[in-house]
Amino acid sequence: MSTPSRNLTTRFLTTASNLAALTWPLAGRIFKEKLEVDESQALWTAETPDYQPLPALQQDTSADLVIIGGGFTGISTAYHFSQRYPEKRVLLLEAKSLANGASGRNGGMLLNWLAVTSGYSAEMTARIYQMTHTGILTIRQIIERHNLPVSARYDGTVTVLTDSQRAEAAHEEVEYLQSLGIPEAYLNRQQLAARLQLNGAHGAIYDPNSGQINGAQLVRGLRPVLLERGVEIYEGTPVTRIDEGATITVHTPHASIKAKAIMLATNGYTGKLGYFRDALFPLHSHVFATAPLPPEQREQIGWKALAGFSDDLDRISYSSLTTDGRLVFGGGSNQSYAYLFNNRTAYPGTPHTAQPAFAKMQETLANYMPGSRSLPITHRWTGTLGITLNRQALMGVRGDNRNVYFAIGYCGHGVTLANIAGEVITDLYSRDDQRWRGLPFYQQTYPPLPPEPFRWIGYQTFTRLTGSSPRV
Repeated sequence: MSTPSRNLTTRFLTTASNLAALTWPLAGRIFKEKLEVDESQALWTAETPDYQPLPALQQDTSADLVIIGGGFTGISTAYHFSQRYPEKRVLLLEAKSLANGASGRNGGMLLNWLAVTSGYSAEMTARIYQMTHTGILTIRQIIERHNLPVSARYDGTVTVLTDSQRAEAAHEEVEYLQSLGIPEAYLNRQQLAARLQLNGAHGAIYDPNSGQINGAQLVRGLRPVLLERGVEIYEGTPVTRIDEGATITVHTPHASIKAKAIMLATNGYTGKLGYFRDALFPLHSHVFATAPLPPEQREQIGWKALAGFSDDLDRISYSSLTTDGRLVFGGGSNQSYAYLFNNRTAYPGTPHTAQPAFAKMQETLANYMPGSRSLPITHRWTGTLGITLNRQALMGVRGDNRNVYFAIGYCGHGVTLANIAGEVITDLYSRDDQRWRGLPFYQQTYPPLPPEPFRWIGYQTFTRLTGSSPRV
């Protein structure tokens, strides 16, 4: 929501951020970053109980492509690259275990669009929706092709409007989108209540081509597929240093790799490798899940259909319902997100240290669904998102030798975008990238974030003044 006072605050802090970014040459040397990778407490990884990580890399070797990161981005890249180039040697390195990061700690929402949805031409708007819709279809096809044991539902989600004026504007927006061939629909208060009963809802935008998915099951389920193709996967193998050149040397604790190219699939952890420190900040997002709810209990709280919902507020609330009836909820207030000084990538002691945040989130959910107050909570977790200042993802290639590929900064839309990333990078590597050219995230520049201590001060100031995280 935009107001004159908020716009003034945004302009002031944006100017201050740009000035502070000039101190990077000095501050970047003073404030060294350290990789922290904690164990996932998420529902999604808990639903892969038989999963055992593969051994770490122990011997020096070489490869055509080294993929750093074992989440959606890394696995997607390994999948599409090995499909097109079965003769090339591909190594995937994961610091902990596959899907231990954001890919296994999200809210489960499988969404269309980018984090930024406005300001595009009619042609680009239609192109973005079609691109993400095709990406979701590809995920479904991969699951079906390999008969993966992935819990998912595809019966659509809604964006709920909590204000009558915004609901009226959303109705007009849907009519415009429909004129572009985008199959979203507007639901008035009664139509929404027939599927989902939420206090304070004035209407909703329904996207029939969205859903909910267990990302950890998808990522970990693809491991045997990749191994059969010859992709080498090493877990418990953090990258400690990268030496660029025509041949890149990737250093790990026990071995090094000579690589013709590398892929940064590390999202919120990317700054620890020395890349994109001025582009990304790790935002810690808290999420909880209930026990499986029987149909009568779902009916009682008002959840009759749909895979999930989000609202239209600055600190977005979002919720999904799994195939076995677990309600997953995140967001809703400043307390539900956190930025830790110097880009820390683990929230110490979670979930116990985040109890006030979880209590506030349960209160937010209860305001929408009063019947949820008594629901048993079985899982509480925190995931690290990669956020850019303008909320655009970044995908492309960099380096003097054009052999450092990357896909990062999904800003909460990574379930779909990170799975698309493997196709983007494979096409870019192949120099067959016409279908991605011109998209907002493809080979784009970005507004710089300030270094510490200005970054932490700016985040805390902005969130307290505006109720949302900084953006331009």
